[in-house]
Amino acid sequence: GQQQDPRLTTVLVLATLISAFGSSFQYGYNVAVVNSPSPYMQQFYNSTYAERYGTPMDEGLLTLLWSLSVSMYPLGGFFGSLMVAPLANKLGRKGTLLFNNIFSIVPAVMMGVSEIAKSYEIIIVARFLVGICAGLSSNVVPMYLGELAPKNLRGALGIVPQLFITIGILSAQVLGIRNILGTSTGWTLMLGLTGVPAVMELLLLPFFPESPRYMLIQRGDERTAKTALQRLRGWDDVDSELTEMRLEDQSEKAEGRLTVLSLLGQPSLRWQLISIIVMNMGQQLSGVNAIYYYADSIYGTAGVKQEDIQYVTVGTGAVNVIMTMAAVYIVEAAGRRLLLLCGFGICCGACVLLTVALTLQESVTWLPYVSVGCVMTYVIGHAIGPSPIPYVVTTEMFRQSARPAAFMVAGSVHWLSNFTVGLVFPFLERGLGPYSFIIFSGICLATLIYIWLVVPETKNKTFLEICQMFAERNKVEIKLGDGNLPLNESKESLKDVVKVTVF
Repeated sequence: GQQQDPRLTTVLVLATLISAFGSSFQYGYNVAVVNSPSPYMQQFYNSTYAERYGTPMDEGLLTLLWSLSVSMYPLGGFFGSLMVAPLANKLGRKGTLLFNNIFSIVPAVMMGVSEIAKSYEIIIVARFLVGICAGLSSNVVPMYLGELAPKNLRGALGIVPQLFITIGILSAQVLGIRNILGTSTGWTLMLGLTGVPAVMELLLLPFFPESPRYMLIQRGDERTAKTALQRLRGWDDVDSELTEMRLEDQSEKAEGRLTVLSLLGQPSLRWQLISIIVMNMGQQLSGVNAIYYYADSIYGTAGVKQEDIQYVTVGTGAVNVIMTMAAVYIVEAAGRRLLLLCGFGICCGACVLLTVALTLQESVTWLPYVSVGCVMTYVIGHAIGPSPIPYVVTTEMFRQSARPAAFMVAGSVHWLSNFTVGLVFPFLERGLGPYSFIIFSGICLATLIYIWLVVPETKNKTFLEICQMFAERNKVEIKLGDGNLPLNESKESLKDVVKVTVF
């Protein structure tokens, strides 16, 4: 076998960039795209209604329709997550990403023509569809890249989707600046642009390999898996990696294939499952969307001029991109655990400080600047750990056939929590004002303690080694051979090596 560590090859880099730009970018773009044109869109809702019914729209109805337009997106994300396991197993990882572009191109066209069609219903439906697209891609891209990557690059490549999500957010913020597309005429174009990355991915991704693990373990197609691996690694000798996949395949066959329900009942996966649920809830319920939502008004109270707020928002988006980029570089050195702990710790501190600053800022002149600092600090904290790492760890904590089911659980929790924050936060803000951030700091602290106690370091381990690390906590034993089986041995002899016993 080869001695050196696998390197970044052109095929691997391009597959990563195309799938991340084609799918993850859109997720970020659509999170932020309705933020700046919202006054013009609400105006359109109002005038369309007036034209149809001859009376202006009731204030309450407008608020309802607007919050629907915003929150249909995470709701679609939730439904998209439910489709992950069946699609990723049936169509493959790459196949799912290609199929998923339907859910981007169709709504892009719908949103683009909404103004001509004089219909705000179209926008609400399109937001739901593009949410499905985001729900699928936010789970399938990290899965695809985690399975293409060699173990020494898995963390770094696993963060790339999150990096493109932040680039998507930033792009939407920049395009939304008043004199670019955040105008009464430009907003339909801005909403429709989400179709561009999708078309690009449809044209380019077919030239890249499907996940070799999927081909070997789930399709049993060894030849395709081998050629795919050779292309991805840039060398011919991929036997040791194939052996490791076969071993993983055997250890899974011993446990049987997993549906989502059997995943939930599997003793050998209990703590992995609890961990990804806690991390995804922590990621969303730590209030990251609320901070973004609140940012404009915080900047306003801090004395930033109304017309300059959009530039500070873009600044926040840029900080987010830069810090996520930093995480790509440090995740293999610092490890997953450290980044999660630091990130949640920073977010917790920033929320506490923000509460103090917002409460006292009437009486102390320089405190509003502290609030702005807190928002920036929070964004930095979230970008290095809570945002990117849960996806990486979800890929790493599960073996091949359990992985889609695990992503489905993680994704559903992620999107439901996202939806909840979007729905509940406006009421929290009305009721508790600045104290609402204390709730977020509590959630950050609780997640931090859980990670401290339960989540092990997973960097540079094979999927099977990680499985064994959890085996002790799950009180099950996973027996494996020494892994040095001669390759020409029949698969039968492998079967005896791998047995899973549950005490």
